[in-house]
Amino acid sequence: QVQLVESGGGLVQPGSSLRLSCVASGSTFSIKVTGWYRQAPGKLRELVATITSDGITNNADFARGRFTISRSNAHTVFLQMNSLRPEDTAVYYCHAGCFYGTRYESNWGQGTQVTVSP
Repeated sequence: QVQLVESGGGLVQPGSSLRLSCVASGSTFSIKVTGWYRQAPGKLRELVATITSDGITNNADFARGRFTISRSNAHTVFLQMNSLRPEDTAVYYCHAGCFYGTRYESNWGQGTQVTVSP
């Protein structure tokens, strides 16, 4: 199994930047794709960005040009968020899609709160 711990959230003003970190432990060899998702109050959880173990990235439309996903190694993935807006306020979750042979396992972190407010 893989454990995920997010950090880096906080309260910031509009136009500010934050960098979220997701540190994986456990069976990290099994991780094929890591992603950031977010969930605002009263809304469904939505994809923000993903990065594969090969470094291929994908961003949601709202994230392009403002958010960048990257990885420093097999264990740590970042989400750099620039030009933050109040509508970016949400709990941000790290997700790891893991394969053990043909068996797929989905792992989530506990989330980190991001609040963008004047």
